[in-house]
Amino acid sequence: MSIQDSINEAKKEFSSDEKMLASAFKIEKFYKNNKIKIFSVVALTILFFGGNGVMGVIEEGKLNTANDAYLILTKDANNAEALATLQSNNPALFELFNYKKAIDNNDTTGLKALISSENSIISDMSRYHLAVIEGTSVESELYGDVALINNANLLIKEGKMGEAKEQLALIDEQSPVHNIATIIKHYTIKGQ
Repeated sequence: MSIQDSINEAKKEFSSDEKMLASAFKIEKFYKNNKIKIFSVVALTILFFGGNGVMGVIEEGKLNTANDAYLILTKDANNAEALATLQSNNPALFELFNYKKAIDNNDTTGLKALISSENSIISDMSRYHLAVIEGTSVESELYGDVALINNANLLIKEGKMGEAKEQLALIDEQSPVHNIATIIKHYTIKGQ
C-alpha cells in the first residue's frame, strides 16, 4: 500500500469520525435544549401504562370479589353481607341476581323496581315478566314476538278476536314463533 493510499484512507476515517462527532454534538445540544420535554414524555408514558396496569388489577379484584359474593348468594340468597358486596363491586350482576330472584318468587315488587334499571336488558325483561305475571299486555324488544303472542292470548280471553288476529299478523314469517301464531289463528280465531 502506498503512502498516498494510506493518507486517503486516514482522511476517510477522519471524515467519518468527524461526522459522527458532529452528530453526537447535535444530539447533545438537542438533549440539553429539550431535556425537560424528553423526561416529561417518558414519565407520562410510564404513568399511563402503569396507571392502566393498576386499574386493570383493581378491576379484576373487584370482579373476583363480586363473583365470590355471587357464589355465596347462590347457596344463601339472604346473605346481607354478600348482597352488599355484590352491589358495590358489580351492580349489573347484582341486578341480574335480583331479577332471577324476583322471577323465581313471582315477586312483582322486585320486578317493578328493576323496570327502572339503567341496564336496558334487565329493564325490558322485568317489564315483560311483570306483564305476564299480572296478565297485562306488553311491548318488548327482547321478547318481541312472544309478547305479541301473549297479547293475542289476552285479547282472545277478552273475546276480542279481531284485535288478537291483528297482533298475530305482526309476527314475521321468519320468526321462530310464527308456527305457534299460525296454530292459534287456525284453531282459535278461524271460526270467528
